[in-house]
Amino acid sequence: MRRARKKLTLVAGARPNFMKIAPIIRELKKHQDVFDWALVHTGQHYDHGMSEVFFQELGIPEPNFHMGAGGGSHAEQTARVMIGFEKYCLEHHPDLVLVVGDVNSTLACSIVAKKLNIQVAHVEAGLRSGDMSMPEEINRMVTDAISDYFFVTEPSGEKNLKREGHRPEKIHFVGHVMIDNLFFQVEQLKQMDASVFATNALKQQLGRYGVVTLHRPSNVDDETALRGIAGALIDIARDLPLIFAIHPRTAHTIEKFGIVFPDTIVCTAPLPYMEFLNLWKDAALVLTDSGGLQEETTALGVPCLTLRENTERPITIEEGTNVLVGRDPARIIAEAAKALRATKRGTRKGPRLWDGKASARIIQVLIG
Repeated sequence: MRRARKKLTLVAGARPNFMKIAPIIRELKKHQDVFDWALVHTGQHYDHGMSEVFFQELGIPEPNFHMGAGGGSHAEQTARVMIGFEKYCLEHHPDLVLVVGDVNSTLACSIVAKKLNIQVAHVEAGLRSGDMSMPEEINRMVTDAISDYFFVTEPSGEKNLKREGHRPEKIHFVGHVMIDNLFFQVEQLKQMDASVFATNALKQQLGRYGVVTLHRPSNVDDETALRGIAGALIDIARDLPLIFAIHPRTAHTIEKFGIVFPDTIVCTAPLPYMEFLNLWKDAALVLTDSGGLQEETTALGVPCLTLRENTERPITIEEGTNVLVGRDPARIIAEAAKALRATKRGTRKGPRLWDGKASARIIQVLIG
């Protein structure tokens, strides 16, 4: 008798989640006889850029279910996701819920699933910054405390989970789905005419340039910190023009504090993924406080300065492409000069198992 297909629900709450889920879905399509899967969008972040074209670029269908649980405080948002996802689970009875990353939806859906005796798989498990002031750190730790499958991106994740007492047989070092998707998107980009991107003319005009992103509250909500970083960027831009893709939160505080950038720093609104990839993959330097961009620049060998005091992704530091510079303007300026003096980057293998096959390994574990 044919075995019933395993009912798998994949959860995403924000644009980066979909980029991590996408390669898993592309792999699931090869195993339709094993899995009956559905994609749930909690709606944690509303993003007008997540149109039909966005999902076409990822090579996946649009979500099967939209919960629309975004907005409000952390508690309000988490509560709405939990209420909505409980209704979903009681109606659809998944065998396994797969969550990715460290957003509020990751935490909320994990708790709901476990209380309904549904297994939980956490992709990007075991990452730790040691900074309990970060909401993401709390989300990671709570999710890992109750997960049944731990899919780990780098050796530190495996080490952290074992130290916390999790059984080794539940921990699977598979590589990184975000890098699977990055490689997929780079190949897609090669088939495109880059002139369709509004910023491509700017890219060609500048030739050599850096790219900046900032969004963490510790950097952008504190006037002293933001002014210090802005001053460092202005100094760096004397030698290297910068393209600053400004997050809405950051745009608000820049205006609030009256910070003005010179023409050597070109400010843009947040860019669609493919357009932004087209910019940063060829940058001489990236300055960011993003976790995902630390990893993506490491995978492609692009020099990166991380404007944070800590990182939950130490492999990026160990690989030598990423430098943790904190918020000290003098240090940011000095490390930028050092990175720009370095010899031209070459082809790199990148971290172990960051080979575009993490999703295949995850599916094999779930089949097994």
